[in-house]
Amino acid sequence: MKRELDNLVTQMHAGGITYSEAVREFKKRYILEVLARHKGNQCKAAGELGMHRNTLSRTIAELNLDPTQIRNGLKRPARSERPVFNSKLMARG
Repeated sequence: MKRELDNLVTQMHAGGITYSEAVREFKKRYILEVLARHKGNQCKAAGELGMHRNTLSRTIAELNLDPTQIRNGLKRPARSERPVFNSKLMARG
């Protein structure tokens, strides 16, 4: 993993990505990963990240992340969007 990180840092530097851009992108990806693991639950994610929930909320806002989009992406589709199966056909199968 360290070798992959070293290669990534080398590529980013060669590509002209600034330190602040790299840190911002890392924060976004890391926070999104932890939020996805906790199904958008900010309290649980903040605990895993070792920060207060308000700090996580503020960081999400600073990074222009949409927590509702994270949560919606992990939920089942609305009943109106779910496929409808004919119960008679299902009983035969």
